[in-house]
Amino acid sequence: MVRGLLRKLGAQSLTIAGKWQQQQLRLLNIHEFQGAELMGKYGINVPKGVAVTTLGDVKKAIQDVIPDQNEVVVKAQVLAGGRGLGTFKNGFKGGVHIVKTDQAEEIAGKMLGQILVTKQTGAQGKVVSKVYLCEKMSLVNEMYFSIILDRATAGPLIIACSKGGTSIEDLAEKFPDMIIKVPIDVFRGITDEDAAKVVDGLAPKVADRNDSIEQVKKLYKMFCECDCTMLEINPLAETSDKKLVAADAKLNFDDNASYRQKEIFALRDSSQEDPREVAAAKADLNYIGLDGEIGCMVNGAGLAMATMDIIKLHGGTPANFLDVGGNASEGQVVEAFKILTSDEKVKAILVNIFGGIMKCDVIASGIVNAAKQVQLKVPVVALRVPMSNKGREF
Repeated sequence: MVRGLLRKLGAQSLTIAGKWQQQQLRLLNIHEFQGAELMGKYGINVPKGVAVTTLGDVKKAIQDVIPDQNEVVVKAQVLAGGRGLGTFKNGFKGGVHIVKTDQAEEIAGKMLGQILVTKQTGAQGKVVSKVYLCEKMSLVNEMYFSIILDRATAGPLIIACSKGGTSIEDLAEKFPDMIIKVPIDVFRGITDEDAAKVVDGLAPKVADRNDSIEQVKKLYKMFCECDCTMLEINPLAETSDKKLVAADAKLNFDDNASYRQKEIFALRDSSQEDPREVAAAKADLNYIGLDGEIGCMVNGAGLAMATMDIIKLHGGTPANFLDVGGNASEGQVVEAFKILTSDEKVKAILVNIFGGIMKCDVIASGIVNAAKQVQLKVPVVALRVPMSNKGREF
């Protein structure tokens, strides 16, 4: 959603092989209920709620966490946006419902274990293994708030809008003047002036201005201390009791910070991720699945990108980005082939190795062993980019 907004605002977008790719990047993404719990630890206002995995837990969870509620919000938990307008493969419509408390169990039963398809999941959808039961809050105004890392300013950028709860891309296209952007000096951090500029852009109707400024500062503090790459709240809402509340949130975290964010990265739900990317991560391979028909195994990120561009230039489409690095073992090459051949769309595999940083005989042995273990049903083309006349050849 944020990337779509930036494209409409004229910011540089990520392209692979000359085409925008709707793909999951290797940045940790956590569920809404996990994000709400994390924000609560930083003093950010969030609705009371609890996640459940079985129908038998619904009634007790509501009674323990949000008792005396006439209505509750039942939210399917998948790592994708557009849940409210999504459709389950069992025919049930909507991944977010406000219902009477005594109906919560029935609605949860139509979600748990079912596959939800949204505009961000693709046609295959994602399975719902948890539902989030939240208090129904009396909202008087909905706004949009996000923090991202911006290349143009080389630091965090806060994007806000006085309207929210709907597609921010559509708002940006129809009402571009309503979108405000406040860059934050990464060395100085957020100032009262910065936070006030954000709050003035949000234009809250009933929430206390000073309290709202403090909420913005707390959000920025969490963004930095938790090594977030994106924090998006849509809607950031005002309640009838004059509070600013993060009614829904999407958080991404930098995988490079996993060593110091162990508690956060323990929240990873691999069942929501591309199984090929999960397998690649376990084999210590850099892999991102795409939607083409030519599988690529390359060493070096630059060569991998150039290889995909060449495929596109000649009328093909890459099925993946796969960088085996400069120290790959035969075992890793075998695992790479298993991942490539698990994609039913792959019609051919291109191996392009730079001999200057990788022993080509290791790659060759890996390919031979992979052919013995995996039933190769597609052609394999292997290339070698030499560093010098002494480079080893296939």
